[in-house]
Amino acid sequence: MVIQQFKEQQSLANALQLAEEIWGEYEISEHWTQGEFHHDVVIAIPDQYLIISTNCNGGVKDVLLLEEKPSQQELWHWRCPDNPEFQGSPIHVVEHIKTEAWHDPCDVLVPDARSELKPEFRKRQKGGGWEMK
Repeated sequence: MVIQQFKEQQSLANALQLAEEIWGEYEISEHWTQGEFHHDVVIAIPDQYLIISTNCNGGVKDVLLLEEKPSQQELWHWRCPDNPEFQGSPIHVVEHIKTEAWHDPCDVLVPDARSELKPEFRKRQKGGGWEMK
């Protein structure tokens, strides 16, 4: 498993450095947030896509290797298939690793999910989680 090497990466910066060491070149294709505390950085590498999921401080939670670039909806439908707000085609995950910082990403989507934003300054995202109004 090529992405097994990412299991020990503690930060996005270190994970990106490792991607460069493994593949030589990469392009940051997307940066998606879901709620305040979950980020997905989609990296185009030769003939595949790497998704590095981090917390709000850039700590790596998990890494996925895919053959095709998913939409944000497809990725979250794969993560939380019971959430009716996420829809899309099934994605084919080639490899997936979780780090020590991993926790169930569906937990940040529940109606009473933790927020650092005061209620009057936040709105619910599609699928769950909070974002600035």
